[in-house]
Amino acid sequence: MWTRLLAATLVAACSSPTVGAQVPNPPAPRLLNAKSVRCTFPVVATGTWTVDRPEAITKPAQLTMAFASINAEEGTADAVDDTRKSHITVRVIGNYLNFMQIDAYGALYVTTVFNAEAKNGRLLAVHTRHEYTPVQLPGLTSRPEQYYGECEVK
Repeated sequence: MWTRLLAATLVAACSSPTVGAQVPNPPAPRLLNAKSVRCTFPVVATGTWTVDRPEAITKPAQLTMAFASINAEEGTADAVDDTRKSHITVRVIGNYLNFMQIDAYGALYVTTVFNAEAKNGRLLAVHTRHEYTPVQLPGLTSRPEQYYGECEVK
């Protein structure tokens, strides 16, 4: 019985946006008030596993991403690309604006915008793709990838 009570208390505390009267890590206003974000990522690190050990290769990239209809209070946003729009989850905690999406096949995509200026008012950002397929296909994500770049927050 105590185990169930403790588990229920932990779930309630972790799912609540504020625990107690004070927020331990209040969200940065610029991130909390974001309505749209456009990111460019010029560098990618791709991971894979060899017989002996995991490896990563870094190379130039040309990835752009956009997020619209951001509602941090409700935890929702739309990821927008050239052909479609998909509904995703957004969370702002402290100096981090996180966008999370899980596709129909189980792959997880996470984009984090940091409350740290790069240049021209843009903010530092990272985008990670958690995918793996046994066969690598050119032009498709088939191994874990992590992109580094900047985002314009409006």
